[in-house]
Order: sequence, then C-alpha cells, then structure tokens
Amino acid sequence: MTKLDVPNQAIAPLPIQDMGDRLLSLPAGERFLYQLLGRIKDGNLVVVNPEGDTFQFGNAQAAPALRMVIHNPQTYLRLLAFGTLGFGEAYMEGWWDEANDNLVELLELFHRSNVYDQVRDHVTPRLVLAVLKQKLQTVPVRLQNSRKNVQHHYDLGNDFYQLFLDPTLTYSCGYQRQDADTLEQMQLQKYELICRKLALQPGESLVDIGCGWGGMLIYAAEHYGIHGTGITLSEEQAALARQRIAERGLGDRLTITITDYREFTGQYDKFVSIGMFEHVGKDSFATFMTKAAELLTPQGVGMLHTIATRGKERIGPWVDKYIFPGGYIPQLHELTQELWAAKLTVAHCENLKPHYAETLKRWAKNFEQNREAIAALSPIYDERFQRMWYLYLQSSEAAFRNGGLQLYQLLFYKGRQWPLKTPLTF
Repeated sequence: MTKLDVPNQAIAPLPIQDMGDRLLSLPAGERFLYQLLGRIKDGNLVVVNPEGDTFQFGNAQAAPALRMVIHNPQTYLRLLAFGTLGFGEAYMEGWWDEANDNLVELLELFHRSNVYDQVRDHVTPRLVLAVLKQKLQTVPVRLQNSRKNVQHHYDLGNDFYQLFLDPTLTYSCGYQRQDADTLEQMQLQKYELICRKLALQPGESLVDIGCGWGGMLIYAAEHYGIHGTGITLSEEQAALARQRIAERGLGDRLTITITDYREFTGQYDKFVSIGMFEHVGKDSFATFMTKAAELLTPQGVGMLHTIATRGKERIGPWVDKYIFPGGYIPQLHELTQELWAAKLTVAHCENLKPHYAETLKRWAKNFEQNREAIAALSPIYDERFQRMWYLYLQSSEAAFRNGGLQLYQLLFYKGRQWPLKTPLTF
C-alpha cells in the first residue's frame, strides 16, 4: 500500500489516560477501539478519527511512529459487532489505513500488546452466527468441501501466484541462511533441508501430499535422483506442475495426480507434506496420519511441514471466510499424539517460525511491486481483493514475528527402529 497524505494535526494527540469523560461521551464502537488500544505500552500509535481528532496510545517517543487513520466511522461498528472479522472487512473496504505504510508494524504492535487476544475474547451473537455459517459450508470432513476449499484459494490463477512467488513457485515457508538471501534461495535451501532430513537416495520413491506446483518433487528428482508422485486438489496447480515437469524432462520420473489424499493408495520409501496439513481439519488429523503410515514402506521415513499455533484460536474468522476456508491450525502436541497413534515415531522436530516471517515479508514486497500487473490479469483482482491479500500477507508476517504462529518440520519413521544410517546433522 502507498503512504497516505494525512498531515499531522496542529493540536497534540490526546493520550488515552487523559481522555476522562471524553472517552465516555464517544460512540460505543469508537470507545471500544480506544479501550483496546489503551493496552499499548511499548509502542507509539496515533489514531486519527474521521473528524480529524487525534489520540495517542503508548509511548510518544518510541519508534516507529505509527499512524492509524479511520476514514469511515462504520469501522467502529464493524469491529464492535464482528471483532477481528469486522476489522479485517473494514480494511478491505478502505475504511482504515496505516498512514506511513507500516501495516505490518501496526499489526505486530497489536500482537505485542495483546490487543488481538482481547478482540478474540469479544464474542457477539452476530459473530457467532457468522462463524457457524462459514464452518457449516466449509468443514473439510466432507470430500466435496475439501475440493471447494482448496479451489477457493489455489485456483485463483497461476499467473496471479507467479507475480509474487519466486521462480520455483513455492508457496510455503522458506529457509533463510543469510540476511541477503533471495526468496528463491530460501525456497531452494528449504527443499535441500528437507531432502537431507529424509536422507533421500537415488532410485527411492517419494510421495508429496499437497504438492502445489511440483517444486519439491522437481528439486528432489534433479538433485537426489528419486521417482515421485504428487497429489493436489487444484486443477490449476496440477496443469502447471505437469508442464514444468515436462519442460525439465522429468516426465518419466514424476507424476502429478488430482485426488484427495484420503482416496490415494500406494507405497513409497519416503513421504512429505509441505504446507497442506492446515487444510485437513481437526476431525481428520488421525485420518491423515493413518494415511501417511499406509503410504510408507515398512521402514519408510516421512516429513510433515506445517503451521502450528501456541494460542487458543486455530484460524481467525476473517482468514476462514476470505483466505483459507475450512482451515484449522494444529498445536504441536496434537501432531505428536496422532503420529504416535498411527505408529509413526517422531525422530526430529524443528521450528522455522522466524523463517516464515522473512518469507512473508518477501511475498508482500513482490505483491506490492506488482499491484498494477495483478490488477491487469482480471477484474476480480480489484482494489478490494488486493487490500484483502495485502492484509493477509502482512498479518501473517506479524503473527509469525510477534504472535502465536509456529512452523514445524516433524521428521518421523515407520517401524520399530530408526532406519537412517546418516546422522541427524543438516
């Protein structure tokens, strides 16, 4: 988003602690927002309301100086009625902005000050009804819902994703080694890390559940000589993945199948799933792990790469409605419990939380640089759509930097004995 031309007010902002009766005289929605922001201690935020009045929260000397501008008073009512769902929708409509193009810093401040937690605890009947309606339409236990949920996000068009992803078309957390690493370097380093953890060997078979555009399979085939199969529910992804495989002359070694993981059969030496488990749904955790065990040979090894959370909320109502319908983010203990129940033993666990924040930062930068090109692709990529996606990328980065989101890689094996002869050094 571009920096807004919003001049500073001649009158100094009024600190929340000095508002007194003024706070009580404000409309309920505006008062609710300011009471939430009153939790800010270690940040510097000025809010400008539609009348041009300014209010100071936190430490006025702290950096960065953030400036939240409310263009439309309906923002307050939407927040009061629908919490984070309403606040996200208000941003999509252009009802509020961060004037200095520091949206991610503003959202990080909300996380550090527990503002998000307070909003999530604000439950209203209208929000409950909206959430229930969304869940009934998207619960992924039903196969048709899983297909619909995936298509909602991943069938937006390959051209769209190519404008902010790297040349490998990898849509998951990268692995940063140096501050100057490019997005492509981070993704290739991530693939290399996974290949080493799996100890891939020439001639081995690899199955990739939720293979996206085939990046992992292509890397593993070209650098480790494996044969592989990838499955996806996205027609758009499958078409381009097959094209990329053919262009590299790997058609005799790699196959892409459009199917639900629950309907897929076969046995493979190695198993991988990168950034797909978030779509499985709570009621299918055990099903997924059991399927992983079924797909592995008796001494097979697998890797699960997934977002997880330390918080109570598994996916926010705004994200569920607009970005990832039917999504459900697990907690670490749920992953290990279900792996154990499926007779799969965890051999190694690594948290790549900061790496995902850096990945998202680069995606958002690419997205901003290509706003005009994105808009030219289709009328559906209008200003509202672009504000929605920008908020998604920025809020995700903020959640990985200062919120409860984690990114785990869990290496596991089937059988009674750890089968790899190579040491666990990556």
